[in-house]
Amino acid sequence: MARLGDLKIAVIETIGLALAAGIVYFIALYALEHSAKTRPALWVIVAGAVIFRLTLYSLVPSLSTDIQRYRWEGRVQNAGWNPYTIAPNDPRLAYLRDPGWAVMPGPEIPAVYPPLSELIFRLDARYLPGIVAFKLPFVLADLLVLAILGKWLQAYPDGNYRLAIYAWNPLVIVEFAASGHNDALAIAAMIAALAIIKKRPGASTVTLTAGSLAKLFPITLLPLALRLSEWPRKLRGWFAFSGGAIVSIACIWPYRSAITQFSALFVHYQATFQNYNPSLYAVLLWFYGHPEIAAGIGEGIVLGLTIWAAGRKVDPLKAAFLIVGAILMFAPNTYSWYFTWIVPLLCFFPNPAWLLATILQFLSYKVLIEYQINGIWHFDPYFQWLAYAPFYALLIGEALVKSRQKTPDKYEAAMTEAR
Repeated sequence: MARLGDLKIAVIETIGLALAAGIVYFIALYALEHSAKTRPALWVIVAGAVIFRLTLYSLVPSLSTDIQRYRWEGRVQNAGWNPYTIAPNDPRLAYLRDPGWAVMPGPEIPAVYPPLSELIFRLDARYLPGIVAFKLPFVLADLLVLAILGKWLQAYPDGNYRLAIYAWNPLVIVEFAASGHNDALAIAAMIAALAIIKKRPGASTVTLTAGSLAKLFPITLLPLALRLSEWPRKLRGWFAFSGGAIVSIACIWPYRSAITQFSALFVHYQATFQNYNPSLYAVLLWFYGHPEIAAGIGEGIVLGLTIWAAGRKVDPLKAAFLIVGAILMFAPNTYSWYFTWIVPLLCFFPNPAWLLATILQFLSYKVLIEYQINGIWHFDPYFQWLAYAPFYALLIGEALVKSRQKTPDKYEAAMTEAR
């Protein structure tokens, strides 16, 4: 992939290489799962993870141009503008335009990224203005996830195997090291919060709040963190709530002039960007014929899981796995990099169907072929079937097999032993 250079131009080769890397990945996981846990193996996993990321870090992002939008919004802020109040195609910003402006997504709408991400974009644009250097905070966040998992998983008898699930996952490596997506920030916050949530639920509340201000999905775990901190019945719960509120205010304050526009921007974004590589949402949309109903069902399921997890004080790792999985299954938009959200959770729930889904998501980049030929952004239904049908078939098959088994799942047993 590194030798291909522009992965968008060579998208067919990129998809082929990614699927081949997935085969190597599964072979490596199988070997690690069936071998003894040793210190040399751990260092091979860590060294490989770092080398894989360094190999792709030098690439200019091409599979996705999101980073061009990040960089633009950072430059807009450094020029004294509020990115939530002015769209990139506004004539007043013409003097800031560079070649990256022409390829950024959504130039007709103002910023929609949460405020902590915007603050990082501003710092990034000031101190790391180059497009490759701009990826640095997101790659470092990815490596932070690796470090947290490395420490956490050593308590497990098969910790090396579990760590490799994240460390060597091709989707994670490509989406962060090559494409530089900011999702790594929220993932790092979520994993850090989950690592401390049982002993320090208050600190985890603040960490999850920060993650939600980088990318929205960790907000679904906030009710559980607050419940574990015993808010509102105990003082420590109010400390947790206050800490989250302070972090929120600190991040939102620089953009306070646009507070009244936040909800309208979000609604406009949802109306503009929808039905991008979804799975069950597409089925619901076909059945009901109304985007509002299809999206509402998914939102209701995610909200129900969030309330259930908080009300029953469900194990935080299990809650995160179920909720993030539900988001990916029912969301109107599931770009390939969204599936990186669940990969660190697969270290604790090594589900074959979800592991397969992270590799098959490379098929969604077929959209770039037609887009480069005629400028049409359209996800091929056939390729969506190829990406999702094996996943759901395997997921249902696993559920049926487990329902007939009387012995506990070996991974659940390993987790119980480690705890």
